Amino acid sequence: AERARQTRMAVVGPVTERWAPEQAGPVHENWQLAAPIGPATDLWALGALLFRAVQGHAPYPEESTAELVQIVCAEPPAFAEECGPLRPVVESLLRQDPTERIDFEELSGWLRSLVRSAPEPEAGLHVVSAPPAETGRLPIVRRRGELVRRRRAALPAHHGRHKRDRRETARSPRSLGRNLLLLILLALAAAIAYAMFFMPRSDSGDTGAGDRTGAAGEASQAPPEQSPDGGGDPRPERTAPTDDPGPSETAAGSTETQSNDPAVADGFTLREDDEGFRVAVAEGWDRAPRNGSGQVVYSKGDLELIVVPGRDRAAEFGDDPMVYQRDTEPELASYRASSWATSSGLKSIEVGGRTMAEGQFTWTGADGELYVRNLATLIDGRYHVVQVRGPAAERDEVTRLFEQAASTYQYTG
Repeated sequence: AERARQTRMAVVGPVTERWAPEQAGPVHENWQLAAPIGPATDLWALGALLFRAVQGHAPYPEESTAELVQIVCAEPPAFAEECGPLRPVVESLLRQDPTERIDFEELSGWLRSLVRSAPEPEAGLHVVSAPPAETGRLPIVRRRGELVRRRRAALPAHHGRHKRDRRETARSPRSLGRNLLLLILLALAAAIAYAMFFMPRSDSGDTGAGDRTGAAGEASQAPPEQSPDGGGDPRPERTAPTDDPGPSETAAGSTETQSNDPAVADGFTLREDDEGFRVAVAEGWDRAPRNGSGQVVYSKGDLELIVVPGRDRAAEFGDDPMVYQRDTEPELASYRASSWATSSGLKSIEVGGRTMAEGQFTWTGADGELYVRNLATLIDGRYHVVQVRGPAAERDEVTRLFEQAASTYQYTG
């Protein structure tokens, strides 16, 4: 709130109408993001404007914004000595306590009575009398085109040759457009005639090409391989060598599988977890067993992949993943408790009847500022969480790891 006040001081500047005491006062602990601004603030601006209009200067010095903000809260305005009948109105509007200023109904009645009782202004000595109106010099209202017709009627007659030349000149754009249209139509007709009579027909060519293709295809078919005993049964397919490594146990409860799935990028491995899910994890990461919070954590250095396979029920936390992510998800409790935290990219996703919520979060922890990508998915009445967190300086790496984990996560339990 104090930063917002300082920004407003820099933007607004030393203008008394824009700095009522409730706007200029310092920020207290119980204030919200904005000062208690109300209709009384507009009344203060009206009083300052009336003071400036009548006195010729503002009720407070306007050399410095900081000085104006201080003095508005500390001292009453200058005396409205030259405001005449408006003096009580101006002084009532410029009271420092907003509750003591007159309301709009009282102000409108006061101003209305002042206007009715105000004397007529004196013209003074320096008066210039307007000349009498001369009706003969006033403009004559004519219909559109009337002057043009009269001007054409007053033109002298031309010789036949000049008149013919002028008509030909006037008709030249129209005749040019007609000639261009005829040329375009003739060109199109010529192109169609050429295509019909001179271009080769495609029926015979296509048939021949099809015959040649079919013959070539029949000739290129190789007979099936025969078994060594000369029988007619085809040879069975070759099996993989016996020394091909199978799935390997990388950690307790996690099986690393080599997958040709195009969704798994280079440097990642699709892991089958005993907790009932499948997810792509970077190679060389360590797995920690499921903890008391229902989390399975894969980690390497300062980077962590946290997977929660269906710990929380929708019957208890509601069926909106966005509300669950923002208000009750335990993995984001540090974000909600931090005094300096930000969130961005919050969005709800519905794919194949499945509802998800995604977001980006930052907060300051014990080891510095953290950057977190989070995905909450509702599957069969339970919430599944995929979260990647790391230092704020490694945002790109966190994003790369999260995209692989979020796109490949599958619940197999």
